[in-house]
Amino acid sequence: MPDAAVQARMPAAKTEHFDVLIVGAGISGVGGAHHLREQCPDKSFVILEALESFGGTWLMHTYPGIRSDSDLYTFGYRFKPWTGPPIATAAEILTYMGEVIEESDLAPHIHYNHKIISANWSSADNRWTIDAMRTDTDEPVRFTTNFLWMCQGYYRHAEGYTPDWPDMDKFKGPIVHPQTWPENLDYKGKHVIVIGSGATAATLAPAIAGECAHVTVLQRSPTYFVPGRNVNDLADILRDLEIDETWIHEIVRRKTLHDQALFTRRAFEEPEAVKQELLAGVAAFLGPDFDIATHFTPRYRPWRQRIAFVPDGDLLRGIVAGKASIVTDEIESFTEKGVLLKSGKLLEADIIITATGFNLSVMGDIAFATNGAPLNFADTITYRGMMFTGVPNMVWVFGYFRASWTLRADLVADFVCRLLNHMKAKGAKRVEVALRPEDKNMPLLPWMDPEDFNPGYLMRGMHLLPKRGDKPEWRHTQDYWAEKDALPAIDLNDKAFVYD
Repeated sequence: MPDAAVQARMPAAKTEHFDVLIVGAGISGVGGAHHLREQCPDKSFVILEALESFGGTWLMHTYPGIRSDSDLYTFGYRFKPWTGPPIATAAEILTYMGEVIEESDLAPHIHYNHKIISANWSSADNRWTIDAMRTDTDEPVRFTTNFLWMCQGYYRHAEGYTPDWPDMDKFKGPIVHPQTWPENLDYKGKHVIVIGSGATAATLAPAIAGECAHVTVLQRSPTYFVPGRNVNDLADILRDLEIDETWIHEIVRRKTLHDQALFTRRAFEEPEAVKQELLAGVAAFLGPDFDIATHFTPRYRPWRQRIAFVPDGDLLRGIVAGKASIVTDEIESFTEKGVLLKSGKLLEADIIITATGFNLSVMGDIAFATNGAPLNFADTITYRGMMFTGVPNMVWVFGYFRASWTLRADLVADFVCRLLNHMKAKGAKRVEVALRPEDKNMPLLPWMDPEDFNPGYLMRGMHLLPKRGDKPEWRHTQDYWAEKDALPAIDLNDKAFVYD
């Protein structure tokens, strides 16, 4: 396969033009395409997807037990009722997305195996030129578009994040990251260490525990867990009453969002009370003699990082049954037989799984340029986490940490469609955001306040992200309950929008 830089310079056989080009056929891209068809039926569009099919995360991740960490009544689209369990498997989510593609007739608009190499904006032509590579044929392809809609997600699919621990090469068994799970990994009857404390570790460990000799979850520090039944009683009652599924979806969605808003607010206003409630939920499974303080009590307040849901308490029940155990310690080094901890204890294993997170990808690692000059997004300022100063005719979907990603994907889609229709009414070919006179002396800050939310992947990649201001217009508030009203109310004639 030719080098990517060389490939990008190779001439494409032809150039296709579309009014809108959507990057990514994951949850955001498929939803965005649906909204575009509904709200801007006159716009031609294409979706470019680097993988061989739709689904993004849910296609790429194949490790045992892969499932949602958000309930599907809010992670599902607002326009498509969810009828399954609140926490769904990757297969169930892919089926749901496939139905959206079929029902909205999106398949003809999706180009799979199209990896974008570069995107260059031309002010002379008021359009983007997208150079891509066909991963199935190694052919260069080129597209032009009036508007670029970035729905590609926020992490690097090709590889996950694994720290560089000392002597990793000495370990005799396989070291596997869940993001690149090998098809032929045989863990039956084996002793397995899962390094990590987040949702992936909490998902993977109980999924394999029944077949392994033993699974040890090794964490440097604890995280918060919410064990609960993977059912929605309200939805089941409404179904027993033969209520239409569209109504059920909307009612349960609103109830879930109401409860989440209350919980999130309490996490900020009553952090100690919420902390004790979360710990009590774990203790109810593990019993009074388990060392909750060491293994399940984080050093940070609730919601400073994501809270992992444990459906039916499966991880905790695995610990009680003796099929799994949890160790809180730091790694000194790897050995031939396993991991030596800083406490001096040796954990022996046949397989080590590094559920240690992922690498942030800003704009899909695409080489961006404006009028031929390289574009560094870290030099820009974000408008509500969607648009960026000096970057015309482009919107990025970056979802929520404390609520389902799709909630923001739907809101951003409405904004994009409204903006496109507004531009058409004005006869404008270009729009970009710029600081208003009242914003000129506004302090510029990192994309996210670490005191508000500080997962490792975000802290490692903060220098790559756009800056934020101290006003709501110039930051991604991460507050769905404010944005559900604020984004639809954006005045497209505000001085922050510059049209041409």
